[in-house]
Amino acid sequence: MVVWNPLIGCITVEELATVIRSLDQNPTEQELHDIITEIDSDSNGTIEFAEFLNLMAKKLQESDAEEELKEAFKVFDKDQNGYISASELSHVMINLGEKLTDEEVEQMIKEADLDGDGQVNYDEFVKMMINID
Repeated sequence: MVVWNPLIGCITVEELATVIRSLDQNPTEQELHDIITEIDSDSNGTIEFAEFLNLMAKKLQESDAEEELKEAFKVFDKDQNGYISASELSHVMINLGEKLTDEEVEQMIKEADLDGDGQVNYDEFVKMMINID
């Protein structure tokens, strides 16, 4: 779910709009503007990782969080085996317009992989998404 280049640490407003639309959301330009105004707390025209996580946490609280998390996990778990592998994460990121190096993908997996098995299971995914403060 993360669309950040770890070296840069943020995405542009345009990239955020692409991500939102890729998640089957179709906000109007005004709604997009409102979302961006709300989360771009430092008004620098880019969305930092923390700002994006705050948005996702808020959206999960506003909706049926468990169902949303299950659906989000399914997007990443292409083979439906209960784990997000590095290749699955890379595939989703490419579909979101983000070409990451193997090292960047591995780092993202490592950050979420609490049991050290090299992949992200559903519980790890949920913990990553709800422990966003």
